[in-house]
Amino acid sequence: MARRPADRKVYAHAKLRRLRREHGMNQVDMAHALGISTSYANQIEQSQRPLTAPVLLRIAEVFGVDAEFFSEAAEDRLAADLRTALADEACGVELPAGEEISEAARDHPEVARALVALHRRYRDAAEQAAVLSSGEAPPVPGEPHDEVRDFFYAHHNHFEPLDTEAERTAAALKLRPGRAADPLATHLAERHGVRVVQAAPDRSPDARRFDPDTGLLFLSPWLSDGQRAFQLATQLALLEHGPLLDQLVDTGSELTSPQSPALAHIGLANYFAGALLMPYTRFHAAAEEVGYDVELLSARFGVGFETVCHRLSTLQRAGRRGVPFSFLRVDRAGNISKRQSATDFHFSRLGGTCPLWTVYEAFSAPGRILTQVAEMPDGKRYFWIARTITRGGFGHHAPRAEFAVALGCELRHAHRLVYAEGIALDDSRAATPIGLGCRICERRDCAQRARPPAGGRLAVDPDRRTYVPYPVEPRGL
Repeated sequence: MARRPADRKVYAHAKLRRLRREHGMNQVDMAHALGISTSYANQIEQSQRPLTAPVLLRIAEVFGVDAEFFSEAAEDRLAADLRTALADEACGVELPAGEEISEAARDHPEVARALVALHRRYRDAAEQAAVLSSGEAPPVPGEPHDEVRDFFYAHHNHFEPLDTEAERTAAALKLRPGRAADPLATHLAERHGVRVVQAAPDRSPDARRFDPDTGLLFLSPWLSDGQRAFQLATQLALLEHGPLLDQLVDTGSELTSPQSPALAHIGLANYFAGALLMPYTRFHAAAEEVGYDVELLSARFGVGFETVCHRLSTLQRAGRRGVPFSFLRVDRAGNISKRQSATDFHFSRLGGTCPLWTVYEAFSAPGRILTQVAEMPDGKRYFWIARTITRGGFGHHAPRAEFAVALGCELRHAHRLVYAEGIALDDSRAATPIGLGCRICERRDCAQRARPPAGGRLAVDPDRRTYVPYPVEPRGL
């Protein structure tokens, strides 16, 4: 049986060893600085003893790191990536047990990261070879949008310099929640000579288009007040905070595609816009006050449901953390067009996410907020809310796009959410067993499977018909 998160002990020898070496210490020096015995320090680095709360706090003080530095989130993410790589059919080996993969990610993180990177390069090369064999033009190495999503994911969807600058700007401009568009337009005109013009409704598909030669900023007439303010705030970020955006983009070593830095630049400008309209301190206080009620926050700050969900997934300021959320947006076909996470929740890179996830059920109940307690194969439980949103649709012939957005957190945080009221969070029978996707999911009793479970050998028996697709032989045979 998988261990519950509350039962886990913190073994962080690899991280502690790296901190010690970065500070030029040996084990004796570190033990003296932490006020522990040398034998205890050695046992910690050998993964024989867990870190206690007092020692964790002392390490944070001595080495100048946040206590969250030793969170298992990064290890769990790496373990999930490693599992995805080893589950690839090209490996040609039986998938190791989940505990073995977790131990490899914990004890040898550099080796695990190297294997994950090697697998990604293999998949990129295989895709390019397939395209070349078909006679088409070879693709550009690395998918820019995927790389940028990984860039935000690696930063836990939180950029403190942008939050700080946005909060300062909001105070300087005296922006009021829900009434930011006019002050922003005035500031752009006075500071940058930008004149905001309403675009003709039948001439442009753009929500925002800036002409630097004329200084004209064209905004779609179909934008709501909140959307208008968001586009103005994005343009302000691009005009005033370009160097800061460039500096943050330069930290993205995984941005290998020529287009990725520019896309990341835009994504960070959008982050700034959300932070400007929903300043961190004020928004965090409001979220706590209303139990993270997305609709109430949407009304209070004058922005849309999706925008609030996205902002809630960024509240990870040290000393003033919100609920660590994961956020995603999908279409009916299961394509994930947005995925951000402040947690260790791992989104499948291979497509085909679990159909039992409530985000897909949302399409059958348009406009309603659905809830779900979901349990992953490793026993970790999450609480999710999901709802559909519609974009476009101004006029009978206008194109429309329908998505479902979902916001989730580890179950231990669910009591802080208004949506969890009246739900038996501690009842294991209320949890829906889901996975990361059929290709790498190890569940053997799922009736919704689209392919055999990872690491299992098919049990082929013409005299037997089961209700579970792709039955496999019992473990150990």
